[in-house]
Amino acid sequence: MKFSLIVCTYMRPEPLLKLLKSVQGQNLYPNEILIIDGSTNNKTETILKENSFQYLKYELVSDENRGLTKQRNFGISKVAKDIDIVCFLDDDTVLEPDYFQNLLNTYKVYPEALGAGGYIINNNANWERHVDKDVINYKYFYFDMWKRKYSQRFILRKKIGLLDDSPPGIVPDFGHGKAMSYFPPTNKIYKTEFFLGGVSSFRKCILETIKFSEYFEGYGLYEDADFTIRVSKVGNLYVNTSARLFHFHDDDGRPNQFQYGKMVLRNGWYVWRVSFPKPRLKARIKWNLTALFLTVVRATNILNSKKKKEALTETAGRIYGWFSILFNPPKEKH
Repeated sequence: MKFSLIVCTYMRPEPLLKLLKSVQGQNLYPNEILIIDGSTNNKTETILKENSFQYLKYELVSDENRGLTKQRNFGISKVAKDIDIVCFLDDDTVLEPDYFQNLLNTYKVYPEALGAGGYIINNNANWERHVDKDVINYKYFYFDMWKRKYSQRFILRKKIGLLDDSPPGIVPDFGHGKAMSYFPPTNKIYKTEFFLGGVSSFRKCILETIKFSEYFEGYGLYEDADFTIRVSKVGNLYVNTSARLFHFHDDDGRPNQFQYGKMVLRNGWYVWRVSFPKPRLKARIKWNLTALFLTVVRATNILNSKKKKEALTETAGRIYGWFSILFNPPKEKH
């Protein structure tokens, strides 16, 4: 299979260079690399001129194509005609040497797969083998003979009935599902409904049919969940836990905490409604109660966190976002 790598970047020349050096060390190298740059300076272009990478093509986008989902759609339009699989990586990731080989193996094991996601190994989850099946602790999450501790907020959600038993990557009817970090490090492949866009891949044919939504402007929080959920309604998606990489969450190019908090609520609501356009009353109540609970938890960080200002502004953004849904709910835009 021929495959292309698209990296959408914004004001992160040094992290991008680290990523490309890890791509250079892959035992399976992309047939083309497309760097789609939304930066407002020339630092990324300069660093790429100073460092040569095989099959790399650089595109600096104009204002009308700036923003994560717009840059991804732009990149897709530039992919070579003979490409079978298109991979996406965030510009602040670093790959293990067999990342692409293992990721593309997903399509050999499951020929019907429309997409496959990779596995982030520095997500601070301490997994242990679950040897004794008869011993169950409510503070732990159990999956495929492995276990990991729930975070404190998940334990509290479980106590008050706002956490169900859905496996990771599956959206409950009230939203607020478990993220990819709840897949254990088994080197197995798991079926899913969503995965992270910054460690993803798709068959080119589905990318020609379904586009990334331009509802998600700029930073585009949860744009990957929206896209993968829509693809999963058409065909099968998988997460391959042997396709391993690091994600370093570089702060450059991220929105301020108020905007982030607002997006958590508005974009979270939007993605939930993509999964369940007409949720039941009970599901609506549980979505709002969970959103309220998580906002209160974030507000406690104003008192017990070193980053009090960030906690305050994000909490304010979440409250604003929550009330804005009542008066101006997000409208679907694909």
